[in-house]
Amino acid sequence: MAKRPGPPDGTPSAGRRGQARRGPRTASMADVARLAGVSSQTVSRVSNGYAGVNEETRRAVLAAMKELGYRPNSAARALKRGEFRTIGVITFTLATTGNVRTLEAIATSAAREGYAVTLLPVAIPTQDEVRGAFSRLEELAVDAVIVIMEVHLLDAATINLPPHVQVVVVDSDAGDRYTVVDTDQAGGARAAVRHLLELGHRTVWHLGGPEGSFAAQRRTDAWRAVLAEAGRAAPPLIQGDWSTESGYRAGLELARRDDCTAVFVANDQMALGLQRALHEHGRRVPEDVSVVGFDDIPEAAHFLPPLTTVHQDFAEVGRLCVEAALSKVRGEGTERGTTLVPTRLVVRESTTPPPGPAR
Repeated sequence: MAKRPGPPDGTPSAGRRGQARRGPRTASMADVARLAGVSSQTVSRVSNGYAGVNEETRRAVLAAMKELGYRPNSAARALKRGEFRTIGVITFTLATTGNVRTLEAIATSAAREGYAVTLLPVAIPTQDEVRGAFSRLEELAVDAVIVIMEVHLLDAATINLPPHVQVVVVDSDAGDRYTVVDTDQAGGARAAVRHLLELGHRTVWHLGGPEGSFAAQRRTDAWRAVLAEAGRAAPPLIQGDWSTESGYRAGLELARRDDCTAVFVANDQMALGLQRALHEHGRRVPEDVSVVGFDDIPEAAHFLPPLTTVHQDFAEVGRLCVEAALSKVRGEGTERGTTLVPTRLVVRESTTPPPGPAR
């Protein structure tokens, strides 16, 4: 029988063509073990960071990994351990100081514990977006989730959490439904308003945050409560949106009012805009109008004049969020309820007793 003609010289057969397409083989644990002269079990112990491996052996294994370009299979290791060493963070926006600084603190605290952070931004604060974010958790390998958003959206949305995922919420209005960590918003607002009243101001105006924000609502409620306790009438609430521009617009309105001698502003960015508007219209801070902010952003000490404000300890909020999440992951604590991080009033040069007629 005549032999079937083969491919032209230099042309690989079908089997050889398949091999050519596959490229170089990825190094395996067995390859590392052979090169280092140890067992695969020893390579596994080194890659997982177990103690009890001789230092010289550990260096030999690490050198072999580097030479071969070996990367441990983190997914397989996670399945074996039953954990992924990753915390998910869901938030609506990174445009506000509070969210950015809280996220930074969470990432720093998680890294200190050997955990990575996966950010799941929610573009629009709707129930569908919230549901979608939690649905993505089933595709992402996370052990716990820290939620930086208004908790009423969690309650309104039909959310089916993966059974292994633990949740911590940065929102003190969640009551006993979740494990919660938050700043003492009301306590900070009370200190701000009392400071202005103790300076001798008859009443205190308030530039609040946006509707729907629980943090803004708590600060507004505390403002009203302190004025009521002191027997003072509360002026009309002015609503802002956390931005410097909204503070500037409010400042234009208040600059026309001779009866306004003190303003408690719900965040420092709005206070900056308000101070500029007052300055442009000849109202001096603090000689004519005293101003107190909230957050104590790093720039607050460099406003003109330096801003009296309520300091929030974002680093402590982030640390406690991670601590609570990992405690739940490890089965050390499943309790619900709220942990409040104290605030403190930082008095600078934007507040003083009112001008004579207002005393």
